[in-house]
Amino acid sequence: MSDLMHRQLDDLGKMTTSDLVQRYEDLHGHKCRTRHRAYLIRKIAWRIQANAEGGLSERARKRAAELADLAEVRVMAPKATICPPQPGPGCTTTRSVKGMVTGDARIPPAGFAVVKEYKGRAIRVVVLPDGQGFDFDGERYRSLSAIAKKVTGTHVNGFRFFGLQGKS
Repeated sequence: MSDLMHRQLDDLGKMTTSDLVQRYEDLHGHKCRTRHRAYLIRKIAWRIQANAEGGLSERARKRAAELADLAEVRVMAPKATICPPQPGPGCTTTRSVKGMVTGDARIPPAGFAVVKEYKGRAIRVVVLPDGQGFDFDGERYRSLSAIAKKVTGTHVNGFRFFGLQGKS
């Protein structure tokens, strides 16, 4: 490596982030989308060395282009990679009950009535078929939490309010 290139690489550590962004834009020919200092230093150092040493060979460029054409391009990682399913007592399972598929094992089967005594009043909720929600006082609700809020006037976890905690 030449002395000029060594000096340029040493100067990168002394530059401000704004100076690094400007240097990146000068070397790469397009705007920078980040202000991450370490990333900028790496990319600028690579470009300085590539300019001084000649960059990739023509054979390497052709091979990279072939691989890029064959590769499936993803914008985001698969959801299973980002947040894989977690086994255990708190996981959500799917079960079938008389033709009804529910997303939560804590929800009773269709037609089941959940009764809760609250401030001297019996709160009776009926589970509707086919995941349509719940019936309370002749009205349909999508969640037990919505019913609990209607009854108490404040936000309450519906499963906790009705005592449907499931297995601990």
